[in-house]
Amino acid sequence: MPKFNFLIFLIISLSSFLLSSQSQSTNKLFNDVIQKKAKNFKKETNFNKAQDYFIKKNWDSTLIYSLKQINSSKNKELADYCHFFRGCGHIKLKLYKEARTELHLISKKFIYYPLVNKNLGQISLELKEFEKAIYYFKEVEKLPITNNQGYKISIIYENLGICYLHLNQFPKAEEYLFKSLQIQEKEKEKDPVSLISLYMDIANLYYVQYKDAQAIPYFKKAYTLSKKVKDFDKKRDASKNMAVVEENRGNFKKALIYRKESEQWKDSLNNQNKVWALADYEKKYAVAQKQKQISVLKVANKLKDTQRNTMFFSTLGLLLLLVGGVYVYGQKVKNAKIILTQKEKLDELNATKDQLFSIVSHDLRSSVNALKTSNTKLTYSLETKNYSELDQLLHQNSAIANGAYSLLDNLLHWALLQTKQLYFSKDSVHLHSIVQQIEHNYKPLLHDKSIAFENAVSKNSFIFVDLDSLKIVLRNLLDNAIKFSPENSKISFYTLETNSNFCQLVIQDYGLGMSQNTINELLEDNELLAKKSNSEIIGTGLGMQLCKQMIKKNSGTFAIESELNKGTKMILSFPKTEQNG
Repeated sequence: MPKFNFLIFLIISLSSFLLSSQSQSTNKLFNDVIQKKAKNFKKETNFNKAQDYFIKKNWDSTLIYSLKQINSSKNKELADYCHFFRGCGHIKLKLYKEARTELHLISKKFIYYPLVNKNLGQISLELKEFEKAIYYFKEVEKLPITNNQGYKISIIYENLGICYLHLNQFPKAEEYLFKSLQIQEKEKEKDPVSLISLYMDIANLYYVQYKDAQAIPYFKKAYTLSKKVKDFDKKRDASKNMAVVEENRGNFKKALIYRKESEQWKDSLNNQNKVWALADYEKKYAVAQKQKQISVLKVANKLKDTQRNTMFFSTLGLLLLLVGGVYVYGQKVKNAKIILTQKEKLDELNATKDQLFSIVSHDLRSSVNALKTSNTKLTYSLETKNYSELDQLLHQNSAIANGAYSLLDNLLHWALLQTKQLYFSKDSVHLHSIVQQIEHNYKPLLHDKSIAFENAVSKNSFIFVDLDSLKIVLRNLLDNAIKFSPENSKISFYTLETNSNFCQLVIQDYGLGMSQNTINELLEDNELLAKKSNSEIIGTGLGMQLCKQMIKKNSGTFAIESELNKGTKMILSFPKTEQNG
């Protein structure tokens, strides 16, 4: 087997460990114990806060209050718990040496010392200190299975197997990996993600020993099981492994299929790190485009003045030409038509500019004023150390900033549409995956209002649209649905099969609803923005204008069904891709 494939599989094996190991850093059993402990020590406020933040996985606050507890109290039992909190917090923040220091400060009398050894083993493996990792995991292995304190012994076995694999002690690695497999396959509630990692580890064990016949069945098991999970990393790794296997077997056609599948999962934005990296990039891009838009508006103002002067001198010239007779009069009529056309275009540009300035001055000024007022309260809360109000104000500031960002984003795309600068590139899009991505972006808003989200979009729906504009449409419509839905309600995305050439997507909420007059106003085809009579409820209307124009650009249709106080259905139709038509 080629050398580079050997390295690829070792890397995948190590990453499999990290995922399975880190997921076991805390457990429900331990959380229940520390909650009871907090009730017994109600006066120890720092310990109570530390354990609360530990359960909520707020690691920065956990580190702060656990250190305060250690410095303010001589209770050794609580100190052990706090050192354990700090060790886990440092692990989550990838500060492994600091985590090791904290865990070594815990006394051997600590009732949960097996968890300490497990975490020390995890740290050693993170630092590639495999001999040390084996020592700590062996200490955990010595305990009876019934005394495991909430961790899974199958994971301990798997980690030991990985350590021996990296030390090229293959018989030991095989022994522990199969111990783990025997336990995991007998569990009533199997963890498919953990099983996929284990299958890959076993496959890699045989593959690095050139035992392809024994390795390939486990690669296939991992690949087959990956079809049933939502973990895109596992799907990508499983298909990538199968691609390398087929390449080494000389079956390049199959290998290419697996490679493409691997790249598909690799490109998926459901990977949280990529989602946030993309969101950060979009924010920076939006700011840059906004600055560019301001420069364009300045140039447009200068152009408007020039056009006004041109119109004035043209009109003066026409008056002089009137004296020249019938021929000159005919030329004047012709020129007048040209000037009239230019004036209409100028008036349209003027109206667009005025509308843009109106939106910016009204909505952004309101957002900025709200931020100023909130920041004043924020400063006072900091001075008075009113942390509960401080948390509320921070959430409020975040909501205001998100609203302003959405407005700027819509303004940018609307301006690009009006000036025909927005680039459209249509391609086949998997609608279910896109709705999943939009749901992920809006999880915080949905969580704040306790709104349930249902993605019932058919997984077989592929539509032929421009991906970026589709995301803009879905984000705006979901944002509106959340805004006008009460707390503890529900928002659903689902598809209807009504036409063989079009896919119909329905976005349904159970919020305020709207009257037929409001629906008619929203569906009017106006080039410019229309200020609604009930604008305090509807807003600027910019988002809806943007959605309609982008749906039209994608050869789609848009309809609304709604009743007051019963909710709203936004119905979108897009062309299906030919292969799925």
